[in-house]
Amino acid sequence: MKASTLQPLKKLPLFSLKGLQMRTFHITWLMFFICFFGWFGLAPLMPTIRDEMGLTKEQVGNIIIASVSSTIIARLIIGRLCDILGPRKTAVWLLIIGSVPVFSVGLARSYETFLLFRLAIGVIGASFVITQYHTSMMFAANIKGTANAITGGWGNLGGGVTNMVMPLIFAGIVGFGYGPAYAWRYAMIVPGILMLIVAFLYWRYTKDTPAGNFDEIDRHTKQNHKTDWKVLKDWRIWALTLAYAMCFGMEITFDNVAALHFVDAFSLSQSSAGFWAGIFGFMNLFARALGGIAADKVGLSYGIRGKGVLLGLVLLLEGLGVLLFAQAGSFLFAIVSMLTFALFLKMANGVTYAITPFVNKKNVGLISGIVGAGGNAGGMFFGFLFKSNQITYTEAFQYIGFIILGVAFVIFATPFKKSKSGLVEDTELIIQA
Repeated sequence: MKASTLQPLKKLPLFSLKGLQMRTFHITWLMFFICFFGWFGLAPLMPTIRDEMGLTKEQVGNIIIASVSSTIIARLIIGRLCDILGPRKTAVWLLIIGSVPVFSVGLARSYETFLLFRLAIGVIGASFVITQYHTSMMFAANIKGTANAITGGWGNLGGGVTNMVMPLIFAGIVGFGYGPAYAWRYAMIVPGILMLIVAFLYWRYTKDTPAGNFDEIDRHTKQNHKTDWKVLKDWRIWALTLAYAMCFGMEITFDNVAALHFVDAFSLSQSSAGFWAGIFGFMNLFARALGGIAADKVGLSYGIRGKGVLLGLVLLLEGLGVLLFAQAGSFLFAIVSMLTFALFLKMANGVTYAITPFVNKKNVGLISGIVGAGGNAGGMFFGFLFKSNQITYTEAFQYIGFIILGVAFVIFATPFKKSKSGLVEDTELIIQA
């Protein structure tokens, strides 16, 4: 085997399946994409589920919170498991175990049992950490930000496709003569099956690193896996965690509430609401990648400090877009403003993870897990706004917009500094890992 095939790629032949690195690239974003089907497959069906179970606004809010809160702890654990077991084994086990509550949620007959299943399903949201970790293993520093942004963005695209497709699956089951109360339950079997198929693909066609799996390259005898908790003293990690709470946290919040908001505010049908909510997710097709590409370009000229300024800028524009969406008096203006803040939100996702792998080269998995958990912490926090009977969904969006603006200025004030090791050693970290 040529030595070059054992190294991280320095370019990204986007539509190629040639070589271990590119096979892993496509399978890992597909894994996250399919996990979104399981994770948010219930969201576009919530108008039906709400009516069938007689859920109150507060109960719907608790379900939204549950769907993202369990992911916080899961992402921290998954980050460390990637460091220890490798991303390949971690992904396969997460898919297999995570499919169980996805298959089983249809058995729920009460608010309490549905809430518990929703909490358990949220664990598969940790698949994002695997995607970013595994992509970082396969690509060199000069292209890593772009590669991470594309795999993350195409995986997040699953949120948009889910909002569009699950109502169609639901309608198809109803067309076969099943009532709505059964149709949403049977619909969740589809993402469960897809998760098992991807688990097989992941096991069969990927490896932990270009040089082989961790056990094949004897990685465990060469590295000390004792967690370096001193990294938590680095304010940059927490700034990135806050930033990701504002962009990815807002994204999963919107994935959860968009269909309900469009049904209640603009009297759309469940299918139509799911379609327009899906358009929000479809921005991931290019917007997150655009953020990663922009960050890589800025990084070449201005280093990590320039990437930090770019992150603050896109968060600022995202916050302004959310405020416009909150003020939308018509459905057309709501869609235009939604697409506006979606663009900058997803760019912010990409920029955040173009910075994250360079903060501390010896603890990539741990830091990726912490920052990723921040996204879900943001989603959980925002969920409390949507469960309150004291404020409307419109007011909740207003509050979120102002919070995002505040965090943007925190990012501007954060002293992101160029890594002492520079790009050369950051490339080496991926080879050694």
